[in-house]
Amino acid sequence: MTKSGRKDLFPGALEMMILQTLQREPLHGYALVQHIRRASNDLLQVEEGSLYPALQRMLEAGWVTARWRVSESGRRIRVYAVTSAGAQHLAREVSKFERMLEGIRLVLAPVTR
Repeated sequence: MTKSGRKDLFPGALEMMILQTLQREPLHGYALVQHIRRASNDLLQVEEGSLYPALQRMLEAGWVTARWRVSESGRRIRVYAVTSAGAQHLAREVSKFERMLEGIRLVLAPVTR
């Protein structure tokens, strides 16, 4: 994320976005960045300095796998895919996020007198 955008994300948000994106289809890093940017209407700009360390942590945790492939242009690319453990982790984290969001929504609700 950009420096200002990174501060606005809560811990685990980038990982959830990566896992959700990879559930749709396996992708390489640049395609992940582009999808998150487009899907967020350009509100979120993921930087390589954030993406690749997150992917490495996710590989080590067993949430994603990676395979080297050759792109249509002939370049070697590393394509990431979600594992079943990653899908389970995503479901748990999304559930926690939705509960937290509901709590925030209740606190921010207009006061009725």
